[in-house]
Amino acid sequence: MEMNERRTILAATGSYLPEKRLANEDLTQFPREAIPLIGEKTGVYFRRVAADDECTSDLAVRAAKRCLADGGIDPEKVQGIILATSSPDRMQPATATRVQHLLGAKQAFAFDINSVCSGSAFGIALADGLIRSGQYENILLVASEVYSRILNPKDYTTYPFFGDGAGAAFFRAGSPAEGGVIHSCLRTDGSRSDMISVPAGGTQLPFGKMTNPRAAFFRMRGPDVFSFAVEEVPELLGRLMAESGVSLSDICSFICHQANVNIIHKIADLLHVPRERFFMNLTEYGNTAGASVLIALDEALARGVMRRGDLVVTVSFGGGLSWGANLIRI
Repeated sequence: MEMNERRTILAATGSYLPEKRLANEDLTQFPREAIPLIGEKTGVYFRRVAADDECTSDLAVRAAKRCLADGGIDPEKVQGIILATSSPDRMQPATATRVQHLLGAKQAFAFDINSVCSGSAFGIALADGLIRSGQYENILLVASEVYSRILNPKDYTTYPFFGDGAGAAFFRAGSPAEGGVIHSCLRTDGSRSDMISVPAGGTQLPFGKMTNPRAAFFRMRGPDVFSFAVEEVPELLGRLMAESGVSLSDICSFICHQANVNIIHKIADLLHVPRERFFMNLTEYGNTAGASVLIALDEALARGVMRRGDLVVTVSFGGGLSWGANLIRI
């Protein structure tokens, strides 16, 4: 197949959400009168929490197995595994290496990427590049997060809004007639890198030199993130449409990072797109960070929200600051 005829086809999806379901009313560490505000301000009413014996790679493996089973794909045929996570098992080695081992994907290379909540968008673009170049025939993209381990349970500004989960997508080489990834746009603004972060644990602030125990927890300036998302995401989607030669009206579904219902509604309104075209499941799962887009994509396909042949946009935004979008014919 000639390089200009290659297209990266979405062949299968999968997801995994831990069994433990935590409702807003279960968050008894916060004042009772504050509980209703969680749902009102963000749209989150439940979230899933990983079991004590589950880590990020465990969730990733479960999602990956469901994805490969969905496509009838032999793990030993997988050529590459990209794992998007900002809550890895350990600082090193890459969490993807354990995923590769537990999957039995003996022929696959495996590595992590960390674009925080933008992990899915960056991972799709990377998988697309590796396949379109002709170097690989298939790539398994997995996004997995266990934020319950890096959040301060007493921090009302973060803890109620996040959940644990994993999503997966298997991409293979195909022809333009089959659809596939059409175009991606990726952006980063490192000048705002402190807006979303876990300050301690790296070489800049090792745990041994940490004077404030809270520096080990995830932190986020919520109002600033809201402003960033509603300012940058509509502009990015306009650029994606212009560079792809399609219109927003051509898009069947928008699979957006499940951060906050009000952010998603604001983006839809600014684009003059009906809100119902933006798929949402954050009510049930909360913000699953880098995994949210792949989890939502799998669920939307399972529900029949989109069908093969539909044009779909995946879009995410998060720490870095980073944001990205992909145009895909499913």
